[in-house]
Amino acid sequence: MGVSSSSSTDIAIIGAGPYGLSLAAHLRALGCDFRIFGDPMVMWRNRMPKGMRLKSEGFASSLYDPGETFTLARYCADNELPYADVGLPVPLDTFTQYGLEFQRRFVPNVENRTVAALRGDGTRGFTLTFDDGAVLGARRVVVAVGIGYFAWLPPVLEGISPALVTHSSDHHALDHFADREVAVIGAGASAIDVAALLHGVGARPTLVARTDQLHFQDPPPPLGEARPLTTRLRWPVSGIGNGWKSYLCAELPLLFRTMPESFRLKVVRTHLGPAPCWFTKDEINGHVALRLGVSIDKVEPNGDQVRLHLTGPDGMQEQLQVDHVIAGTGYRANLKRVPFISSELLKQIASVAETPVLSSRFESSVPGLFFVGALSANTFGPLTRFAFGAGYAAQRVTNRLQTAG
Repeated sequence: MGVSSSSSTDIAIIGAGPYGLSLAAHLRALGCDFRIFGDPMVMWRNRMPKGMRLKSEGFASSLYDPGETFTLARYCADNELPYADVGLPVPLDTFTQYGLEFQRRFVPNVENRTVAALRGDGTRGFTLTFDDGAVLGARRVVVAVGIGYFAWLPPVLEGISPALVTHSSDHHALDHFADREVAVIGAGASAIDVAALLHGVGARPTLVARTDQLHFQDPPPPLGEARPLTTRLRWPVSGIGNGWKSYLCAELPLLFRTMPESFRLKVVRTHLGPAPCWFTKDEINGHVALRLGVSIDKVEPNGDQVRLHLTGPDGMQEQLQVDHVIAGTGYRANLKRVPFISSELLKQIASVAETPVLSSRFESSVPGLFFVGALSANTFGPLTRFAFGAGYAAQRVTNRLQTAG
């Protein structure tokens, strides 16, 4: 059901993470002619640090079938795993295994193949070329690639051998850093998670950040504790964070889309930034060396080690020599970093801040070409940077694909 065995298909989905799988589940339920390509949940399985816990609450960490019947809560109940809607961090392994089970149940037709090139094909749609040379025509294409292509390194760290400097997404297991000195760059969730996990495997991490103080998220109310009505009104809970700004971003993405461009870009850039999770605070304090309020002026190899030249807020300079540097510096969505989009097609896509300008149903300026996930955040807001936004995107794109015939 939903699979074409010919050399063409009506709809091609590129990417098999939460967004691609949720959309495919909706299309399959309708009997649409589609094919989906990618390694299911690969970013979560291979490029998130082993042992981490999700930043999102349990109720906001599901994938989406049309009836929302197979939630993370249901999976945990079926497998006798600990779960709470709020206040009990979701282990990475639990979320990954849940996503794979979702795929097996709702999207069994995933093709674990790599798209090497995507080109426009005039009025006939698009041509996908795979890494084995095979070619497929598609009338419509949905790009659901997640954040894997968008790992960001500060310029001061660029050009240094990966034997000495890497991004946090380069590591699933961290055990090989045991007994080694490691500098972790950043003050957000990625950096804090990695620093805590490094300590846990016996490494000696030092956290280096420009901020002079770590700003952890506030913990939710204790399990089972009801929030007073006045608190709920002042500080509503949403799937992407608490407070009215997060609530409105989560609930009104279409309204967000109508806001002035400068406003949208600022909100996406500054709201729900890389604040570390409340449950990592005790894992950092007293366990990880901190170099806060410093800037990195220079990074240079020094034999089989690396030396960081730092300047503090008072102008005092110091050096830090370590065995390795891990940048927990997050991700920056950028169309130009999606390697399979041809240069000709890229020129046709209207963009702002290196991301596509999208219709209310996630369609780009190139008819039939859609983008979901992080690449759509500058249009729809912070919602689509989170797995929680996959349900909204799946419904909107499915509606467009249906009405477009």
